[in-house]
Order: sequence, then structure tokens, then C-alpha cells
Amino acid sequence: MAKVALGVCSSISIYKACEILRGFQKKDFDVEVIMTKNASKLISPLLFSALSHHKVIIDPFEEGYSERIAHISLARQISLLLVAPATANIIGKFASGVADDFLSTFFMAVESPVLIAPAMNEAMYFHNQTQENIQKLRAQGVEFIEPERGYLACEEEGWGRLAEPERIVAEGLRIIQRAKSLKGKKVLVTAGPTREFLDPVRFLSNPSSGKMGYELAREAMMRGADVTLISGPTALLPPTKAKFRKVERAEEMEEEVLKNFPEADIVIMASAVSDFRFSQPFSRKIKKQKMPKKIELIQTQDILAKLGKRKRGKVLVGFAAETEDMMANASAKLREKNLDLIVANNVRDTGIGFESDFNQVTIIGSRGKIVETQKMSKREISRAVLDQIEVLLGKKK
Repeated sequence: MAKVALGVCSSISIYKACEILRGFQKKDFDVEVIMTKNASKLISPLLFSALSHHKVIIDPFEEGYSERIAHISLARQISLLLVAPATANIIGKFASGVADDFLSTFFMAVESPVLIAPAMNEAMYFHNQTQENIQKLRAQGVEFIEPERGYLACEEEGWGRLAEPERIVAEGLRIIQRAKSLKGKKVLVTAGPTREFLDPVRFLSNPSSGKMGYELAREAMMRGADVTLISGPTALLPPTKAKFRKVERAEEMEEEVLKNFPEADIVIMASAVSDFRFSQPFSRKIKKQKMPKKIELIQTQDILAKLGKRKRGKVLVGFAAETEDMMANASAKLREKNLDLIVANNVRDTGIGFESDFNQVTIIGSRGKIVETQKMSKREISRAVLDQIEVLLGKKK
């Protein structure tokens, strides 16, 4: 039986958590409840124990739970961490990496999707710090179900009322289903720049940070795919369960891609592969006084074009970083390289694209469908790209 972890915080709307628990049970989910200490002062943990048929977890140092390192053990079993109701305090802890109770420690350990349903006074909800914390967590891939407007505990009308239990359960089920949407699929993702060396200390490259490709790999894994990530030089840590291949030059990128391509069902070429290399690289550092007056560049192989000629039913996705005529140039690349999707963005726009945590893209499909995103985190962009891939696979409308 699939399992959901339900985090319960000290909001007056805590009584609705019982309905949420029952809603998942009606869909044949096992539910384990984690309460904050303050939540346990508002309502007895015995109520949740009776409903869930599990002892409620509150204290990380409680005898028995510490013996089996409960936050790690449970984290590996769940399909979803749902925090409902979630207070401004727990949202702040999650966003800041504070792990001083079981629920905040558990959040740091989970690899499953996370859904948060805030409930608090309107002033607290719209406070700049709360909104910054929410945006920070969204950028990390955490999802939120917005509170509703209604009668609050402070005897005022306003925003901050916990969303209705039926709505929360429905959103949780949707997220759990998405986490299985690419199960059985093999996804190949490339990321980062390549470097073409003139000598051991000088090279030709570009500003790609690799963040977009790494987020795509992470999102594909969150949907159940078997992921291979081929990356040029970056300062990023790869997703722990991805098959990781590190390369440096365009030639090495081509070799690894072609080696892994036959087994892949979906190929996402997010790397910024250098279009040129030096015709005569030097094995030793060239002294400034002996630098040739002319340095010849030659084109590297077009990996994406090669894949387009041999894709045979695979889904092939490319990227187009443009400075002008974005739509025309990206559409031409889509056709010429036989792609299914191309993700285009204008790299002249400040605050997005290269080296940034954010982007704003246009996703163009080979059948003419166009999806434009707002400026959002690259994690959220990766979700939009994978959604369109699933449309091609017939999994979404």
C-alpha cells in the first residue's frame, strides 16, 4: 500500500487534517502523521493515532523512533510529504534549512514530492518574509496549494484560510500520479558547457552553468524515469540516483551521447556545446610572446543534428539560446534538426538564462503548439518542459 506522510502544525484549522487523512485513506493510501510539539497542544495525538492506526511521531529523540532513525526510514517509504496545515514558522524552517524537530528534519531527508497547504492570518501570509520563503521553496520544487479567503481565527475576513480538504487531497493525488508518469522510461539529459583547449590553461567556452539540465534530470527522476545525465564542467552536484557521466570537450560529449542514445526513450539536449574548437591545440602553455598572430578555429560536430537523423521514435528535445529573432531561429532549428520540441529563450534578457536560477522560455512543438512561461525558477521550467514531453507521449492533454 502506498504511503503518505502528513505533517500537522499548530494552526486553528488543525481539525481539518483529520478529514485530509481520511480522504487519502479512502483512496487506499496508508497515512503516517507527524505533528509539531505545539500542534500536539491543540489536539491530542491520540486522535490521529486512532485514525491512522500508527503512533504519531512528534519527538525525534523518543525511544524507539531514534533506534531506527525514523526520519530516514519513513522518508524512503512515502509517495508524498503533505504539510497541512502549515504555519509561517514551519515554512520558514523549511526555507532556511533549520532542522530542530522531527518534521523539519524529515523534510530535509525526503526525496518524494512535497506539497504544502499554508494556513495563517492574512497579514502573516502576505508578509514579505513569508512570501520570500514560499518563493524560495517553489524554486526548489516544493509545491503549494494556496489558502482561501474566508472567516479566520482572528474573527476577520481575509486570505489565509486552509484550502478545503477535498481540494488538498485531489492535488496530492495528482502529484503522486505525476511521480509515476515516466516510470519505465529511460531519459538522457545533457547539461553544462564544453571546453575546447588552446593549451593546458586557455580554452574556448560559454557561460552555461548547467542548472537547467540538472533540474531537468532531477524532475525526470521525480517522475519515475531512469535518468542518465551527461554534463560538461559545472559546480553542481548531480542528482544522487542519476547515472552521471562527466565530460569536458565537445568530442567527449558526442561520444557519451551516442553511446547512451540507443537505450534512451527521451533525449533532452540542454548542454551548450561549443560550436568551434582550435585546429591546432598545444600540449604546453604558450608564452605570451610566442602566441601565434592567427589562431584557426574549426567547427565541432553537430550532435543534435546527428541525433535527429537517427531518432526512430524517440522524443528529442533541443534548446535555443538566442539574442534576436528568437521564434524564427528556434523554429528553423526545430525543423532542420528533426526535433519534437525546442525550448527557446532570449539570453540578452537580464536575470534569466545563463548562470541564473531563473528563466523565461517559449516551448515550441513540431506540430505547431507553443507554450510560453512566465519568469520562474529553472526547477519550475523543467516541470513545464516535462509536461510537454508527456503530452507527446499521450500522458497529458
